[in-house]
Amino acid sequence: MCDLMVYTLNNSGYQAEGFGDGEGLKKALKAETPELIILDVILPGESGLEILKQLRRNPETHSTPVILATSKSSEIDRVQGLDLGADCYMTKPIGMMELVATVRAVLRRTGDCKPSSVSAGNIVICPDERKVTVGGEPMVLTFKEYEILYLFMTNQGRVFTREQIIESIWGIEYLGESRTVDVHVGTLRGKLKQAGAEGISISTLRSVGYKLEAG
Repeated sequence: MCDLMVYTLNNSGYQAEGFGDGEGLKKALKAETPELIILDVILPGESGLEILKQLRRNPETHSTPVILATSKSSEIDRVQGLDLGADCYMTKPIGMMELVATVRAVLRRTGDCKPSSVSAGNIVICPDERKVTVGGEPMVLTFKEYEILYLFMTNQGRVFTREQIIESIWGIEYLGESRTVDVHVGTLRGKLKQAGAEGISISTLRSVGYKLEAG
């Protein structure tokens, strides 16, 4: 299946490489950071979910889009994967046309044209570099935390329901609980506080959702 996916992507205008386990991927990442990673949950040695955790902890790959491949019956893997920062999931067996369409959709969503910088309080986001600074100091966020912060900062004062956040950030029909939004917003708040963010607040509107206010 891995060879077929690589063959299909290479013949669809992409440059793709395949690896049989996490060690092969890690060696390749030392030489180059890809634009996207397709990660199977079931792997020899470390599981795909464990590798996903490591990718999100690594500053070089914390914002790299990840498509998770899971078995059709394993909803818990899909939920855990999305909570850990996967951008999308595909259930096996995977059709090759579906694969190419999903890759295109994720790359299109993560590569949209964005303004040169967005600021609120002492926070500045540079979308071209996917870089966040607080008071001039760099701040490391996971892919999902970055996307949520960018969504809030480009829509200051607007209230977003959990469902709207899921649709905007995950871009799929999410089958798990909306709790994942609360978890990501909670960790984002904690990191902003720890980094010394000033002049903004992410407010919770009970039974509605969230909004960012500056000032």
